[in-house]
Amino acid sequence: VLQLLRGVQRGSEDRKGSLGRLRWALQNKETQQKFVRLDGSIRTLIGLFTSSLADMQMEAARCLHELSHSSDPAVAEACLPVTSYLLTYLSGHSVEFTELCLYTLGNLVVESEAVRKQLLPQGIIPVLASCIQSPHEAVLEGLGYVLSQLLQAKEAPTEIVPLVLDSVLPQHMLRLVCSGLKAGTGAAVEFAWCLHYIVCSHTANAALLSLGALPALTSLLLDVASEIPQDAPEGLELLVCPVLRCLSNLLAEETGCEGQIQDERLLVALFLILQSFFQQHPFIVQECLWLLNNLTADKPFFCSALLSLDLLPALLQLLPCSQMAGVLVLTVLCNIAEKGPAYCQWLHRQPALPLLLPALALPTPEAVGQCLELLHLLFLHCPEAAADFVRQGGHRALEQHQSTPELQERVRALLDMVGQPLGAPTVSACHAALSAF
Repeated sequence: VLQLLRGVQRGSEDRKGSLGRLRWALQNKETQQKFVRLDGSIRTLIGLFTSSLADMQMEAARCLHELSHSSDPAVAEACLPVTSYLLTYLSGHSVEFTELCLYTLGNLVVESEAVRKQLLPQGIIPVLASCIQSPHEAVLEGLGYVLSQLLQAKEAPTEIVPLVLDSVLPQHMLRLVCSGLKAGTGAAVEFAWCLHYIVCSHTANAALLSLGALPALTSLLLDVASEIPQDAPEGLELLVCPVLRCLSNLLAEETGCEGQIQDERLLVALFLILQSFFQQHPFIVQECLWLLNNLTADKPFFCSALLSLDLLPALLQLLPCSQMAGVLVLTVLCNIAEKGPAYCQWLHRQPALPLLLPALALPTPEAVGQCLELLHLLFLHCPEAAADFVRQGGHRALEQHQSTPELQERVRALLDMVGQPLGAPTVSACHAALSAF
């Protein structure tokens, strides 16, 4: 390591070769740690990085990039003197060089709070805001990477998100996410995660809503659903995942959001996406169901649309998909059943009961508990469902949970309800069931 550094410092004709060998050596963790401890090592690299010789500058940038991959905070902090130069060169004319500087910055940001605290007063957010209008996909993707690393920092909600909101970044991020199907998806994926991290900071949802985030992201999902049967780009699931999370979390955070997107086409799009990604990318199923849960949680619009569009059979088919998917399907069914007798009768006609009996045999109390909640709503609003449940052997399925401490009170309440004569349960039985739930 010392010989390589001396070869670089001497200014010999083989300096570029020494830099190349140094870059290769810096892929090793121990070499990285030894290099930054050598006197003048970082200073030498910065000298070459800021030189007027383009080939030397590029090789020095590659060495710094290798150092930035280190998971040792001491290595990242040794690179502190280079951050201002990295920011300066983001306005450079070489796409490859700018991209290299961006990824070096992003890597340093991940590993060191000291680097983040230095970059903010150095003006990283305004610099990124000027870069986001670049026409080059590679630069935009690198910029999205830096920003996503910054927005995941523990201090992001208080120190970074406010600076981002005060810039032009959010509107351009939204534009680039929504153009992801027409342009390259790489940058769109990075910025979709950036929007997700901003939403998760719980400080910026009003600002995103004012930019039209809900209708824009909804429109993107409609476009995705229409593209899937034809020629969907590779890696589309990587874009769909954070977009679904953004919509879900915006709906979970803000009351009245669902009023902004009362478009039943969104439900059709969700089920098309579910159908398309179910086999190869099953994680998308959970994301779609979480959004469906938040859409149906309060307002009856999407509950009615789900039933009138005859999407309930497709939803019921997802019950055995996975443990988490099953819980979410049952939660959506509860959202529907909570809307009253007409909705419960519709569920009963589908029929939902035969699928609930296997759900009661699931090994997880969470899934069984959600199933009990749904049965309670069905029996309360649709007494004939209770009678059918008994005829199908549901009474025995309930009894097996009588000894489970967290379930036994609700199980007893349901057994009391189904134990009534055929017809509407008595008022006392209803009151007992309500208190149990």
